[in-house]
Amino acid sequence: MATRGPRKKTAEKPRYHHGDLRQALLEASLALISEEGFGALSLREVARRAGVTHAAPYRHFADKEALLAAVAEQGFRTMTARMKERMAREASPDRRLGACGVAYVLFAMEHPAHFRVMFGPHFTQPPHLGASEGDTDAFGLLVASITECQRSGVVREGEPQVLALTCWSLVHGLASLLVDGKLAGSGISTVPQAEALAEAQTRLLVRGLGRASGD
Repeated sequence: MATRGPRKKTAEKPRYHHGDLRQALLEASLALISEEGFGALSLREVARRAGVTHAAPYRHFADKEALLAAVAEQGFRTMTARMKERMAREASPDRRLGACGVAYVLFAMEHPAHFRVMFGPHFTQPPHLGASEGDTDAFGLLVASITECQRSGVVREGEPQVLALTCWSLVHGLASLLVDGKLAGSGISTVPQAEALAEAQTRLLVRGLGRASGD
């Protein structure tokens, strides 16, 4: 009678507890975008990278857009937290406003894949800005900072949201140039260099928002 040889052990697939699968899929998506770009992104490939079945992503995401929306919302939450943390270090309203912009630029440099998803042309509906319930989102935080500066006399009068759009346009443009490597020819490619540039630019911005002569 033939004897059976030792049974081959097959590698166990990772088992995910509640919540772990969703995060694993988000991380796999970001890695794929970073390495191969948006063209390579599919739920099937994300599942393969996460080590789960092709059907597993559908437990959390109806389609690729839903997955990208979740990545964007995670990015907005992280960015808002970074803005709050940096602003909390400053004692004056004008420096808090500048810190808000610097944190935005640094987030983009440190999380380029998140940044590209957050502001990319992937959505039929804009993604949620990522604030917790009852909390302030990133743009609301900027508007509140502008309002605080107006009350202290540092920033000119005017509709806070309009002034906030001016600030957002500058820091978003700077962040995009840095993330896309457009300033590398100017010798700016590292996070410390980007931080110094962002601090200089936001100082100019806050100064420009100050009361005009005769106000």
